[in-house]
Amino acid sequence: MPELPEVETTRRALLPHAAGQRIAAVTVRTPRLRQPIDARLPEILRDHTLRDIERRAKYLLFRFAHGTLIVHLGMSGSLRLVPAAQAAVAHEHVDLQLASGQTLRLRDPRRFGLVLWHAGALDEATHPLFAHLGVEPLTAQFNAAYLRERACGRRTAIKPFLMDQQNVVGVGNIYASESLFRARIHPNTAAGRIRPARLAALVDAVQATLRDAIAAGGSTLRDFVSGEGRPGYFQQSYAVYDRTGLPCPRCATPIRHTQHARRSTYYCPHCQR
Repeated sequence: MPELPEVETTRRALLPHAAGQRIAAVTVRTPRLRQPIDARLPEILRDHTLRDIERRAKYLLFRFAHGTLIVHLGMSGSLRLVPAAQAAVAHEHVDLQLASGQTLRLRDPRRFGLVLWHAGALDEATHPLFAHLGVEPLTAQFNAAYLRERACGRRTAIKPFLMDQQNVVGVGNIYASESLFRARIHPNTAAGRIRPARLAALVDAVQATLRDAIAAGGSTLRDFVSGEGRPGYFQQSYAVYDRTGLPCPRCATPIRHTQHARRSTYYCPHCQR
């Protein structure tokens, strides 16, 4: 699933080409993804100017003067910039054609994505998609004091705690495993038992991991590509993820594999305690 680095990579790739552009046409080939796409969307967006592209968690927010188009890439989706004349192929469900002659094209083989129109100002504090979300991990609000407050008294293992979008958004399976390795914290450790100094180290590790992943264009899982059609390369830097039995890059101890809530977890039994 595209996580925060993949979505942010897409946003950054599209922004310079799309912001300030007038929407010349909208084509909806598949009117129903995870939820139905508003049948009026072509009329709603035609001839309006896209002001900005923002991100909240794993959602892309396309800002217009009269509302916001909310896009989620689902389990295997991508949003790419292609020439308007390029013919669509299978699983390419929605086009936003720009006046420049380029098109933002949503591809989503599993159809778990979202394309939702919200008219007027978007209040994220009350909108049902955003009201329950935790803090953004790359902001000052994500710090040791915040984690300590959220984790106080919790017996939940730190790995699923990090992946809980109500605590912190966008830290998916790969990035949680890699962050815990950097922070030298065992993924089974109860969140409420981690000392403040180690929580501070975890905050630094999460932020460093996400920044490194964004710089590398995210991780290519299945067919993910950025908005410019480029694959991510962060998987070439994995220290533990998907490296069962291979030597730890710090101590050479074989990496181990376990599961939390049916999600694969990778760790070094020597370095992470």
